[in-house]
Amino acid sequence: MKEALVLIGGGGHCRACIDVIEAAGNFSIAGIVDVNEKKGSNVLGYPLFAGDDELPSLMSAYRYFLITIGQVKSPDKRRQLFAMLKGLGAELPSITSPSARVSDHAAIGEGAIIMHGAIVGPGSRIGRNCIINTGAVIEHDCVIEDHCHISTGAVVNGECRIGGGTLVGSGSVLNNGLTISGNTIVGAGAVVTRSIDESGTYVGVPARKIVLPGRAV
Repeated sequence: MKEALVLIGGGGHCRACIDVIEAAGNFSIAGIVDVNEKKGSNVLGYPLFAGDDELPSLMSAYRYFLITIGQVKSPDKRRQLFAMLKGLGAELPSITSPSARVSDHAAIGEGAIIMHGAIVGPGSRIGRNCIINTGAVIEHDCVIEDHCHISTGAVVNGECRIGGGTLVGSGSVLNNGLTISGNTIVGAGAVVTRSIDESGTYVGVPARKIVLPGRAV
């Protein structure tokens, strides 16, 4: 009998996660937690059966949880949920799509999801609570620290180190051997040719730092 898994967050990323969980076949989905206003609805046929404030009470009935809130502008919400769940004693399994190719010589942290068609090369380490999204490539000997999102079709070449909380945007490319500071956003389609030692938002070819409206330099 499959263990029951509770999903936290019922938006678009949740739908993609459900598809991976169903394909992997290791867990049954018990239901989804989201804001109270959504209770009673469903996502792809799975019930939105609890509000955020009910998470502590769910611990008596369920053991396994997965954060299915996406990460675009900030990793803060995923970080906060991960810390809260760990504090409550929850277990956060890693989930890998059967269509992904994860080397036997790679390591995947708890709560991470490796989505359809992604590749994780030998010697690479994926941190806790990471999203390695559809078709992303993590080449050999990379370190992806906790709470990162490597977006659809992004390519992280060998021996890179990506600091915690970083978003690597869709279709972007990181050259071999780079280090990226934590809490950085690499924009979609960017090509990063040099290490980034200052957190911020980087776009373009080659990638350069930009200042977003309302933010300090």
